[in-house]
Amino acid sequence: MNLTDELKKTLRIRVDYTNMTDKYLGDKGYSAKQLDALQPTAQKAYSYVADNRGKDELFMGWTELPYNQDEIVKDILATAKSVREKFDTFVVLGIGGSALGPTMAFNALCHLHYNDLPKEKRKGPRFFVEDNVDPVRMKDLLDVIDVRTTCFNVISKSGATSETMTQYLIISDLLKKAGANLKDHLIFTTDAARGNLVKISNELGGVKSYILPDGVGGRFSQLCPVGLLPAAVLGLDIEALLAGAAYMDGLCKTGDFRKNPALLAATLQFAAMKDGKNIGVMMPYSDNLRYVSDWYAQLWAESLGKNVTLSGKACNAGQTPVKALGVTDQHSQVQLYTEGPFDKVVTFLSVDQYKTPFPIPKGCENIPDVGFLGGHTMEELIQAENKATAFALTKAGRLNYTISLPEVNEFTLGQLLYFFELQTAYTGAMLDVDTYNQPGVEAGKKATFALLGKNGYADQKKELDGAASDPKYVV
Repeated sequence: MNLTDELKKTLRIRVDYTNMTDKYLGDKGYSAKQLDALQPTAQKAYSYVADNRGKDELFMGWTELPYNQDEIVKDILATAKSVREKFDTFVVLGIGGSALGPTMAFNALCHLHYNDLPKEKRKGPRFFVEDNVDPVRMKDLLDVIDVRTTCFNVISKSGATSETMTQYLIISDLLKKAGANLKDHLIFTTDAARGNLVKISNELGGVKSYILPDGVGGRFSQLCPVGLLPAAVLGLDIEALLAGAAYMDGLCKTGDFRKNPALLAATLQFAAMKDGKNIGVMMPYSDNLRYVSDWYAQLWAESLGKNVTLSGKACNAGQTPVKALGVTDQHSQVQLYTEGPFDKVVTFLSVDQYKTPFPIPKGCENIPDVGFLGGHTMEELIQAENKATAFALTKAGRLNYTISLPEVNEFTLGQLLYFFELQTAYTGAMLDVDTYNQPGVEAGKKATFALLGKNGYADQKKELDGAASDPKYVV
């Protein structure tokens, strides 16, 4: 993608917060005076993020990913070319951010029925992301792939992620039984020097590996090899993806939230949380963007859902992310958003120009309910429904704002991802929580280890067995 300065301006994403203001929502919206009162909080959050950019010890290495990967990108592009030449299928084995990011980019930037296309119409091999340990899912994957013609990208920083390593054990066993050289079918994305995948790589004679940087947590990892390698294998322009992230970073180099789009969105969400809006609905009006909601849900929930502040005070902070899809969920969820509790903020993701407008043929002119559609396009219809839903919510006094993408491509997606990462970082700073840890996740992991008899968890196993023997209330 030839990204001239003029093209970058044309492809700039926009944030319209009109429907968060008192001008349109009355006393349900925010006045200029109320927003101005939040400027010191926003400035403090901006300064915290700016002052700690790139600090691995704070897990803020993600901020520099648009700038420090030139050599890595060259290597990834070469590896991706080799994978496309040698393999029929590429499978990601991972969970959490290691799976959500690749899935989201695949859905956003590839044909929506990519795997069903004939080989000559695809830019790369068939693509699957295995992000669960449901045995039916694994069996069904193995029904449609041949491990002898498949490359597996195993993603785990520690190499101790139970779900990912379970998948690895199954796949490596099948490769051995098929007489394949494991090294030739595997790519690891892991720690630079520590962890089990490093040990496994050494045992296998040196598996091609990429580093998941120390200062980059899983949910902030889409713009490092975790997400870049799968995207490159698919033939996507990863340089444009990073360029979009860098462009958004440049737009956000100010502590004035009215000029910094990510800080603006963070400030609005922070204000809404303080007012009891503890549910954040993301509603893209694009099937290509539907999995952005899944990726964002992890980013938002895991980063902000904390029970203690940085200063040690109890807080139980956070906002529950909810996924919706326009137009689909106008027919299933919008009734609640329009007339239910005043506990939500709706974020619309809108597209100015779809990949194809797709004309609606004329017909049924004698049936007014149908005939009026003829002569329009599906693009016009979905955009009209987007605007109509925002209007209905606003008229009902419901907070909503719109993020618009001129079109969906690598550059605009890179902007959007970095925008949400910055928004999350700013909001976490406003809430005074550790945006980058996840102790609530660790508790469940440890209980799983105990139940499966992992060494070192005997006391917890005893506690779990005791709870299992207590009387249960079951109907």
